[in-house]
Amino acid sequence: MAAAVGRTSITKTTFYLQIFESSIKSRSLANAKTIHQHFLKQNLNYSSIILDKLTRVYISFHQLHLAHRVFDKIPYPERKNNVLLWNQLMRAYAWEGPFDHAINLYLEMTQSGVTPNKYTYPFALKACSAIQDIELGKMIHDRVKNEFLDDDVYVCTALVDFYAKCGLLDDARKVFDKMSNRDVVAWNAMIAGSSLHGMYHKTMKLIEEMQDAGLRPNSSTIVAILPAIGEASELMQGKAIHGFSIRNRFNNNVVVGTGLLDMYAKCKHLDYTRRVFDTINVKNEVTWSSMITACVAKDSSMEALKLFNKAIVNNNGNISPVTLSTILRACANLTNIKTGRCIHGYSIKLGFISHLTISNTFLSLYSKCGILQDTMRFFNEMEFKDTVSFNSIISGCVQNGDAGIAFNMFENMKKLRINPDMETMIGFFPTCSHLAALQHGECGHGYAITQGFTKSTKVCNAIIDMYSKCGKINLGRLVFDQMNTRDVISWNAMIFGYGIHGLGFEAVKLFENMLRDGFNPDGVTFICVLSACSHSKLIEKGKDLYYSMNEKFQISPKIEHCLCMVDLLGRAGLLSEAHEFILEMPLTPDVRIWSALLGACRIHKDFNLGEEISRKIQILGHESSGNFVILSNIYSTAKRFDDAARTRVIQKEKGLKKSPGCSWIEIDGNVHMFVGGDKSHPWWVLINRRLDELLVGMKELGYDGDYGFVLQDVEEEEKGHILLYHSEKLAVAFGDVSLRLGKSIFVTKNLRVCVDCHTALKYMSMIMKREITVRDTIRFHHFKDGSCNCGDFW
Repeated sequence: MAAAVGRTSITKTTFYLQIFESSIKSRSLANAKTIHQHFLKQNLNYSSIILDKLTRVYISFHQLHLAHRVFDKIPYPERKNNVLLWNQLMRAYAWEGPFDHAINLYLEMTQSGVTPNKYTYPFALKACSAIQDIELGKMIHDRVKNEFLDDDVYVCTALVDFYAKCGLLDDARKVFDKMSNRDVVAWNAMIAGSSLHGMYHKTMKLIEEMQDAGLRPNSSTIVAILPAIGEASELMQGKAIHGFSIRNRFNNNVVVGTGLLDMYAKCKHLDYTRRVFDTINVKNEVTWSSMITACVAKDSSMEALKLFNKAIVNNNGNISPVTLSTILRACANLTNIKTGRCIHGYSIKLGFISHLTISNTFLSLYSKCGILQDTMRFFNEMEFKDTVSFNSIISGCVQNGDAGIAFNMFENMKKLRINPDMETMIGFFPTCSHLAALQHGECGHGYAITQGFTKSTKVCNAIIDMYSKCGKINLGRLVFDQMNTRDVISWNAMIFGYGIHGLGFEAVKLFENMLRDGFNPDGVTFICVLSACSHSKLIEKGKDLYYSMNEKFQISPKIEHCLCMVDLLGRAGLLSEAHEFILEMPLTPDVRIWSALLGACRIHKDFNLGEEISRKIQILGHESSGNFVILSNIYSTAKRFDDAARTRVIQKEKGLKKSPGCSWIEIDGNVHMFVGGDKSHPWWVLINRRLDELLVGMKELGYDGDYGFVLQDVEEEEKGHILLYHSEKLAVAFGDVSLRLGKSIFVTKNLRVCVDCHTALKYMSMIMKREITVRDTIRFHHFKDGSCNCGDFW
């Protein structure tokens, strides 16, 4: 009877083993799961043989979480002696991840008394290299020595690969040099490690040594060296390797073909890249992804979109998160929100939307397309966020002029203890610049220093710009002088800073220093230095610089340079010369050019020319309400009130509204914002009282409101109150009641300071006995003791 039961048990076990084997051959995971469910439902006792086989079945189907669960049910004695199964599961984790599961399995194995064999260590070392666990890798190396396996080619190759991938190339070389038997795989491990870290010359030297040792490179060798060639942009060497691959028929290998494709892409030869791509008969997902990435990198985003559509058809919809992320970059480059939204839906369908890389790329896409509402909604829906997520939001907000949200994002980032990186700071400093948040900018500068970010030229350029726009041009110069390396942007930022502070002589001197130090100016440099000349009345110097652009530096003037020249001449009162310059311009003048001259006509009260220019602007089409306002002010100044009223009616009929004046001031790290006529500030009563006091004092000193800047049809007394509640006056009054006596006031405005406010602020600086600095859209105005550094010339 007992023998019969035993035979039945053996028969059943054999039956189940055959079914499992059949499932593997037929690639039917469903069949294997059905048998497993049968065991569970019937509450049958598993034999170790069945559990062993079921574990292997799940490993073969890459169901590692199920494989591990079944593996844990194998009774301890049988599991302890089954080193082969330990190795199989560890190998699967080491190749597919999660890599820390492979390491945990290795530690469990050694701690439970299971004796590893020479095949165990390479799997554990591969997992260590994947997560850069150098400490455990070195412990495994010590164990290998103790077990006298340090001359085994299989184990030593794994050690070389581990050290090389972890960047410990000297340690890798030591192990490599001690190997008594070095095959092609060992050489490839050493070569791949050197190539991975961009060491082109070392990589090529290793190839020579390998050939001197009598070994011929194989396809894996070619795949290993191509990244180093690409990173070094050694096109000729790449072509030689390509020829070698063709002669040895390696190019038919899809991995080699993809490597060649990637190498040509990194060498910035899209035509060669495409030729290689077209010769690959069987393309895998990596091949398509590499070709799409190459197109995006070379600004061929339309071609990338076409390839993406073909990839979906050819790969039966098998698209990786990496490819999706790349094609989203193409959509962002093209600001193609329609296709971006389609890919968003496609990502949800594929289940990739939860991938952090994909989510971050969507944030970047929506930000670059200026759809901040969708960007914020998507950001808030993200389950996981990292530094890149916040960086995308911050940079997007800055690009779209919403510095307030960007600033709040940076604060939220700190609250969530997500450490800002270099890219964060590059986005953060422009936020401080826009809001003139000096205190936060200084804190950010301190953080950048402690993190070592100030070694980056980009970061220092952003800091220079921040200090310049926060009114601390001297601190900007200090950062500039301490930079280890400068680029053209560094010089441009400093020249621009001097210009907006009305320090034209310093800007021109810095420009000359730039030339002396061997830097070639670009078009932006000339915009900065010409603008500086304009703000400082350096008429002749400005003319010389403009004409030297083409003659000396072979830079053709663009519309922006012509605009600077019209501004330069117009501000100096040379209206006829400015008009003649426009008529002789090599480019067709646009609305901006004529508007600059119209503004000069208002300042210098040339009503006839102003009216003529206004007619030209009306033919071209007004870009904004600003030109109507200027013309209305010209008529008001000439006491042609009917014409002024008619201009305002035309403005209203065209639906053009003047942007509301907005000013802000930073007090104790908090940014306070004021809109013209706004009475909502918590300190309104104190602000209003102080404004009334200042008005009395200003009138005693001779102030008389310039009512030409009040467009509303109201009584004179009411006009006086409208002028009094302009946003910059509200901000200055708030600063006066908030700051200690004698401390300077710094205010930023979103529009150009009007003439009345400019006059009033000069009087206020006398009454308050304070320095008042106002940064408008044109420049800085430094008011002190009743005068402004612009000399009433802005």
